[in-house]
Amino acid sequence: MTRLRGGAVTAVAVLVAVTGCTVERTDGASGPEETGGGGAALTAAGSLTVKGRAPKTGYSRARFGTAWADTDSNSCDTRDDILKRDLKKVKFTGGTCKVTYGLLEPDPYSGKEITYRRGRSQVDIDHVVALSDAWQKGAKYWAPSKRIALANDPLNLIAVDASTNRGKGDGDTATWLPPNSGYRCTYVAAQVAVKKKYGLWVTAAEQAAMKKVLATCPRQKLPTGGNPTKAPERFRAR
Repeated sequence: MTRLRGGAVTAVAVLVAVTGCTVERTDGASGPEETGGGGAALTAAGSLTVKGRAPKTGYSRARFGTAWADTDSNSCDTRDDILKRDLKKVKFTGGTCKVTYGLLEPDPYSGKEITYRRGRSQVDIDHVVALSDAWQKGAKYWAPSKRIALANDPLNLIAVDASTNRGKGDGDTATWLPPNSGYRCTYVAAQVAVKKKYGLWVTAAEQAAMKKVLATCPRQKLPTGGNPTKAPERFRAR
């Protein structure tokens, strides 16, 4: 997979959102593959459907399936897939799936260098668009297979410093941005890409915040690609 860093996220899927409806490709690649043209992120932010935030009623992590399900069927769980993609000097145990060591150089959210050792909580795999935020902006009404796909899509996942990530909660662009200001354009572009791919809406305040950030980098590319928007039938969610 290609690292989701510094605007160098890549793309292949065709993503269309029209008045809140999404035309989905369910034969996507296993990870990001190309990038959209310059300025695509700002344009896409302006195209997102704007609505109010729906109630959080009914949300639970289980609505998005078992954590780190192997939806791409490569015999490695999603968490290890992202660790392998984002860490340097990776070491494994028992094959080439279970990551036991690696370096996050640098952590995109804080800019710090973090050493990952399995069993410690120094590195999180963050959902760029938090699952609770997604639930309140459309995912509540999806089929379970689509929620499972979102939770395990490499386009929506990144290895980050755990302590910094815990401060994010389920915040959107209007309420939380990475402390590392140099990463904010890439981060917001990723949120826009995920919301466009899955047909999630944004609040007015969220869209305004997206545009404000992306106006500082008007040639920011739009990451696309990732996994299909429908998980295989063998996966279940409540």
